[in-house]
Amino acid sequence: MTDTTPATVTPTYLSHRQILVILGGLMTGMFLASLDQSIVGTALPRITSDLNGLDKLSWVVTAYLLASTASTPLWGKISDLYGRRSIFQIAIVTFLVGSLLCGFSRNIEELIAFRALQGIGGGGLMALAFATIGDVIPPRERGRYMGYMGAVFGTSSVAGPLLGGWLADGPGWEWIFWLNVPIGAVALVVTSYALKLPHTRREHTIDWLGAGVLVTAVSSLLLYVSWAGPDHGWSSSLGLELLAGAVVLTALFIAIELRAKEPIIPMELFRGSIFRTTNAMSIVMGMAMFGAIIFVPLYLQIVMGMSPTRSGLGMLPMVTGLFCTSIPSGNWVTKTGRYRPLPIASTVVVASALLVLSTADAQSPYWVVGLGMFILGAGLGLTMQLLTVIVQNSVDPRHMGIATSTITFFRTLGGAFGAAIFGAVLNTRLSHHLADTVGGGKAPSVNTNDASAVHALPEPLQSKVIEAFASSLHDVFIAALPIVVIAFVISLFIKEIPLRTRDTPTPVE
Repeated sequence: MTDTTPATVTPTYLSHRQILVILGGLMTGMFLASLDQSIVGTALPRITSDLNGLDKLSWVVTAYLLASTASTPLWGKISDLYGRRSIFQIAIVTFLVGSLLCGFSRNIEELIAFRALQGIGGGGLMALAFATIGDVIPPRERGRYMGYMGAVFGTSSVAGPLLGGWLADGPGWEWIFWLNVPIGAVALVVTSYALKLPHTRREHTIDWLGAGVLVTAVSSLLLYVSWAGPDHGWSSSLGLELLAGAVVLTALFIAIELRAKEPIIPMELFRGSIFRTTNAMSIVMGMAMFGAIIFVPLYLQIVMGMSPTRSGLGMLPMVTGLFCTSIPSGNWVTKTGRYRPLPIASTVVVASALLVLSTADAQSPYWVVGLGMFILGAGLGLTMQLLTVIVQNSVDPRHMGIATSTITFFRTLGGAFGAAIFGAVLNTRLSHHLADTVGGGKAPSVNTNDASAVHALPEPLQSKVIEAFASSLHDVFIAALPIVVIAFVISLFIKEIPLRTRDTPTPVE
């Protein structure tokens, strides 16, 4: 039986000055989560080499992804029940403890385990920050702050590779994790003093069975996408067992939630057309955007010969594009109260970016890739934060946390699917192009995950491998276009309702 308790939560909207103070703490927490993947990814080969665990390199990433994705809906639900500030601070502390332990890891197994702990905390940082923003800023005014939030992602995407490369080569890779401690301490101090929100406790029981089934279902799906499929084959018995388990467990989770008194994800949310379509678009755009973005640094490092640190600077056009659209579009939403044209325009812009990136080959100048990155960033800026605002505007305030964490959850799933799908496309097409380019009808064994290994190859093999890799990336970007077309079709069905103001706290869908 679904929970039909009437809404009793009224948002406590704050003044502009109060909001700026709170944003400082929230954005610091968001920065912790968004910086993690880019800074760790740059130094990962050095870390796993020092710990004698190169064969388990992917698990360092997978452990964090599994834990953060599976825990995201749980953080949102618990914050709805117990209040946003204390749960957000628990997420920060969990992330910091995991970070400290990662830095003290003595072997690869310890690092994988501590990355999972870090991921549990990371799963709450982003979702709870956005949920808190939904508590204190009316949707109609939220657009003017979208530029601040976009700055977090843009800064982390550039600072991550720079810091990761410098710390790994200098003070030591341990400082990649220990750097989180002072940043997290600032977030804890600011949220302790500034984030004082009233919270109405209501009688509840935690759906532990639903939570356990959800975590298991998500883990099975992500293990299939991130591990079994790429390493053992998408149709392997192990992979199919994980996929079947994910499907069965998902069906079981839905059945449990329909009967739970206090469901982890209330199924009533999916009755709203805006909630359904926006989450569907979040999945598809996550696949197209985040799946494609991870291959741009590979082009810069392998095809253009940039170091990991320089490739971080090479991503600046994307950050510039993000700023150029996120701030004006946010102000436009605040001024007009409209949002529906922006997701539609975003898909068109992203499709244009993929077309430009697909034209780059082994001889292309940097400005071609830079232009593609700028346009891709512009597409991100139009919709990255807006989809969250649209969902928050359409739900009852008492479901703010779980609604926000759900769209974050689906976006992360989409990104994981995109990375796996496009990674499979890259590997398949690379084998084909290597066989054609190098000759002999059989692809040579080349580690294209390591740019330095490619550039250590003797000529003319090195040039042929680089040419084959550039051709394969062309195929990846072209393969992403149909996914963007699907996102475009979904965006046409997003319903527009008036954005709530300080005087209209009740959803109007």
